[in-house]
Amino acid sequence: MNLQNKRILLVVGGGIAAYKALDLVRRLKERGATVVPVMTRGAQEFVTPLAVGALSGGHVFIDLFSREDEQDVGHIRLAREADAVVVAPATADRLARLANGLADDLAGAVLLAAKVPVLLAPAMNPAMWAHPATVRNVERLRGDGVRFVGPNAGEMAERGESGLGRMAEPAEIADALEAILAGSRRLAGKRIVVTSGPTHEPIDPVRFVANRSSGRQGHAIAASLAALGAEVTLVSGPVAIPPPTGVRTLAVETALEMLAAVEAELPADAGVFVAAVADWRPAETAGQKLKKLPGEAPPQLGFAENPDILATVGHHRERPKLVVGFAAETQDLLANALAKLDRKGADMIVANDVAVDETGGSVMGGADNAVHIVSRDGIETWARMSKEAVADRLAGVIADRLEETAS
Repeated sequence: MNLQNKRILLVVGGGIAAYKALDLVRRLKERGATVVPVMTRGAQEFVTPLAVGALSGGHVFIDLFSREDEQDVGHIRLAREADAVVVAPATADRLARLANGLADDLAGAVLLAAKVPVLLAPAMNPAMWAHPATVRNVERLRGDGVRFVGPNAGEMAERGESGLGRMAEPAEIADALEAILAGSRRLAGKRIVVTSGPTHEPIDPVRFVANRSSGRQGHAIAASLAALGAEVTLVSGPVAIPPPTGVRTLAVETALEMLAAVEAELPADAGVFVAAVADWRPAETAGQKLKKLPGEAPPQLGFAENPDILATVGHHRERPKLVVGFAAETQDLLANALAKLDRKGADMIVANDVAVDETGGSVMGGADNAVHIVSRDGIETWARMSKEAVADRLAGVIADRLEETAS
């Protein structure tokens, strides 16, 4: 009954997953919530206001220009009286409208007027979820403080299609809403350092050694921790994505610079080391661009070992209470992650397979991730989900572990 006496404004979007909204209404009410439904025109093509109203036990709001509902500027009242707004399903169209501030229907007007937490449960074809426009819209919304649950991987309504795009199950949405309302400041007063992205190790003034890390997972984790109230410092290698809102971001280039920046932030309550740090750097950096000359062999590059940032912090005299590392592997994933746990002094390793798959894609640079949480308590395997969903779930695990160490 963790939603007891909470007033939840449920926006039902116009996708085939709208039928799940009926079950979501029931589950929210079982947990003690009052559910106030808003249905888009598209939603009514899949489920009826009569069915939604019968389950919610109240009026269903539909029309922005309703003479009855809008005589007292009803969309503002709906937004201000709610404890949270949930959009399920959140279609690609709804994400685009919200990201661009459109308010030409009741759902859009309510979402723009809301000053309470907003939780979106996306549902769409995998191609639509992966489209660059949708990716941009999601990143913009996350930067605005909007929260997401899902989408999940699975079969689509379209025959023979599967992938990332299924709406989260109603129980998952209810759990996520509970976490937001009950634990929105769970990490208040905690200082957390997060590393993200690649490092660039210079060969000469124009060339460097690097990897394919986009920084998306690390940046998402920093944003999720900040959303739980933590004071987050993000130490980021060179990336092409914007820094998350509400996070102090320090830009570095090399592994040596990243280590120095991390050590300067100690002591901290937790350290989350997501960055794909180069293991080696050129032993010497040329002062001028190395030229390709006819008849001459390529220059021979010697390499020096970079510092292991995770191991350094894991055995540091100012070691954080909780140290979380990432293991990006292409083979023997769990064995390598377990070996890193003790060798690097970590409390937890998030293991992910970064090998190129049969489609030519990889976790590095991709939009989703499949991880295993490796600790001394065992191995927990998570289903494939968006990197943002991984970040939200991992932030909850970190909050749990810090609460355990404090008790």
